Amino acid sequence: MIKWITKLFSSKSKEENIGDNMKKYLIVGLGNIGAEYVNTRHNIGFKVLDFLAKKEGLLFETVKLGSLAEYKFKGRTFFLLKPNTYMNLSGKAVKYWMDKENIPLENILVITDDLNLSFGTIRIKPKGSDGGHNGLKNINLVLNTQNYTRYRFGISDQFKKGQQIDYVLGEWNAEEEAKLSERLEVSAEIIKTFGTAGLENTMTTFNGK
Repeated sequence: MIKWITKLFSSKSKEENIGDNMKKYLIVGLGNIGAEYVNTRHNIGFKVLDFLAKKEGLLFETVKLGSLAEYKFKGRTFFLLKPNTYMNLSGKAVKYWMDKENIPLENILVITDDLNLSFGTIRIKPKGSDGGHNGLKNINLVLNTQNYTRYRFGISDQFKKGQQIDYVLGEWNAEEEAKLSERLEVSAEIIKTFGTAGLENTMTTFNGK
């Protein structure tokens, strides 16, 4: 009888843990650390998380492999992560915090820039190749899968041949700056919708907007 009761409570505990874990989300903004990168196109992932944190009065804390802010919204907990490993080693931070907080793969959202999309274009997908992006390339390698949600923010490809690196690591021009605030507002809503309404609804609502 005692064994049965112990097993019953143990089972409930496991179910509760599974439920709690499904309400936890790891939102990863990709970028490079350092003042010289703050306002560059390549750092849009950092910029989105900084915008949400400021909007909600959150503070980032320096933690292992990055900066982390915890955001609670509608019964969900969002861990906003800005890796400090530099772009091409982003996977190490993602894996560490995914394991530490026991967050399932389907609850991970990676925010990154995309040269193949016009400025401000939103593309949310449940999986895909790295598309030549070093941050995604390393995450794919470390997690050993491409099956995690990524939010690609279009930065366009308005650069001359051989100037891709300068363009990506360059700062937003005046026209882009003027439109960026509205795009950041939308990006903050994407994060909240991903956690509260699910991936399919998020894609339907925001893709192409």
